[in-house]
Amino acid sequence: MQVDPNSHKGSEQDTQASSEDKLKQTPIANKRFFGSHASRRSFLGRAGLFSAASVVAGVLGSPFSLKKGGDIVQATDINRRYNRPFDYRRFVDKAYRVRLEAAALERNIPIPPHPTNGDDERYPNKIGSDSRGLPHNQLGEVKLEAYNSLTKALTTQNPNDYENIILGGTRKLVNPQGPLAISLEGINAAQIAVPPPPALASADRAAEAVELYWQALLRDVPLSKLQNNTDNPKVLAAVEDLNRLSVFRGPKQNGRVTPQTLFRGSVNYVGSGSSTRYVTPPGVLNGPYLSQFLLLTIPWGTQSVSPLIRTALPGNDFLINFQEWLTVQNGGSSGKTIQYDPKNRYIVTVRDLGEYAHIGGPTYVGASLILGSIGTPLNPGNPYVRSRTQSGSAATFAVGHLQALLNLGTSRAIRASYWQKYYVHRILRPEAYGGLIYNNIVNKTQYPINSEVLNSKALAQTFSTFGTYLLPQAYPEAAPIHSSYTGGAAATAGVNITLLKAFFDENFVIPSPVVPDPKDPTKVIPYSGSPLTVGGELNKLATNYAIGRGHGGIHWRSDGSASLALGEKVAISLLRDERLGYNEIFNGFTFTKFDGTRVTV
Repeated sequence: MQVDPNSHKGSEQDTQASSEDKLKQTPIANKRFFGSHASRRSFLGRAGLFSAASVVAGVLGSPFSLKKGGDIVQATDINRRYNRPFDYRRFVDKAYRVRLEAAALERNIPIPPHPTNGDDERYPNKIGSDSRGLPHNQLGEVKLEAYNSLTKALTTQNPNDYENIILGGTRKLVNPQGPLAISLEGINAAQIAVPPPPALASADRAAEAVELYWQALLRDVPLSKLQNNTDNPKVLAAVEDLNRLSVFRGPKQNGRVTPQTLFRGSVNYVGSGSSTRYVTPPGVLNGPYLSQFLLLTIPWGTQSVSPLIRTALPGNDFLINFQEWLTVQNGGSSGKTIQYDPKNRYIVTVRDLGEYAHIGGPTYVGASLILGSIGTPLNPGNPYVRSRTQSGSAATFAVGHLQALLNLGTSRAIRASYWQKYYVHRILRPEAYGGLIYNNIVNKTQYPINSEVLNSKALAQTFSTFGTYLLPQAYPEAAPIHSSYTGGAAATAGVNITLLKAFFDENFVIPSPVVPDPKDPTKVIPYSGSPLTVGGELNKLATNYAIGRGHGGIHWRSDGSASLALGEKVAISLLRDERLGYNEIFNGFTFTKFDGTRVTV
């Protein structure tokens, strides 16, 4: 299926049923908008609070009132001539009522609890809270006056108070007021629950840190070595170290971390009470580490986008000097830049995927175009799959429609993710945690760091390799200036992948899959393992992107795992609202969630 550049254009129909007949054929319209319980009189009686909107609806609902003059003809005259009456008022009223129903549905979703890990209240010096970009003392502890200026703004939500936040350098906070924007579609951020993140002193947080130190140590190891027949000593050492931990929440085989599961993605859902439910999405452990959607050429009309990327040369590791680290915590610049490989290539190493997740590309729109180019059928529930006379377009149920939702979903997922970042959790970044480790060892502080990371092979090997106990970063600026939990990039992955699964057939087997050529990273060779499905490779794409931020050193595993579930919920809410407005006979979007359950929206 190739995207038609003229897909927004419809075809003329020889006949057209009256609006009354059409509405009777539409279950939503018949039951919700024009049934006996929603008469115009009772509706207007209930809508008194919406007087301004009612006035707008009345104005927009008026039939065309242009008078004849010269070549100008009223639309009502054209309809009368061809016996095609169209009730403009009814059409506008339907739009108004759809919007009201969407608002009512979203408002009636309960507000869930929003438990935190307690670190912001637990530590008066705020060592468990994100404070990057604010001024700090020589140990890297935030100056409380500055931190209080931040929390004041977040509490009052007065735009002027945000301008009075005390910064420590030239870098600005990223969009703290963005999550306060009211979306006109989809769920409100306060109605989305995420699990509480691991606490600073916990074994869970220590395990995530051990994984991150290994990700830094393995940055230049080929992804092809992350398989069970590997002979790479660093991979085997990482697996052994992770298996020694009392808690590790990443994917496992038979209860153990293996080279095949190393650095593969996971998703965290809210469990019962304040517990967390940990899942590995279907397909994530199957076949090569990297999703096919990062290896195939993106066809874009008469052009194409190559999957070869610009990536960093080995040795581009930053913030391994304490003063450089402190400067960045204060909102300054490390003064360094990435040295890039002059030759573009496929993503073949841990570092490559980290750099892709750093900069990004047309990842999800690209996936929608790849799916069409390889012949993926539309989702079987698409109403036009079975139509004898019609096809979809950018208006409804075709790729153009999906792509509009992808862009919208990205914005709405970021609003939801950033609300958690600023207004609920304010969790410290991995680089800041590395600073606490450094200070405990070098400056003899007594920060509550779990002993499992202090005694890990990962930390010892980091000091042996880099000469520091800080967590080496792949990006000279390290993390963006906002808190770690939840991850914005992973939230966008969650919403986009869910929308893609809602529009395409997840069970379609990808034809002629490939892997990078181990001998030449500018080429690919055929993959000959077990079949790879669209659903599995889309799940893998989502987790590749989320974990890729960890490869850069800027996100915890739980940041991405919780955000994928958050993005999925945003996508479901957008689809639910979108469905209310369709005229087609449609039973809903059916797809598989990250936890393997089938849902119909």
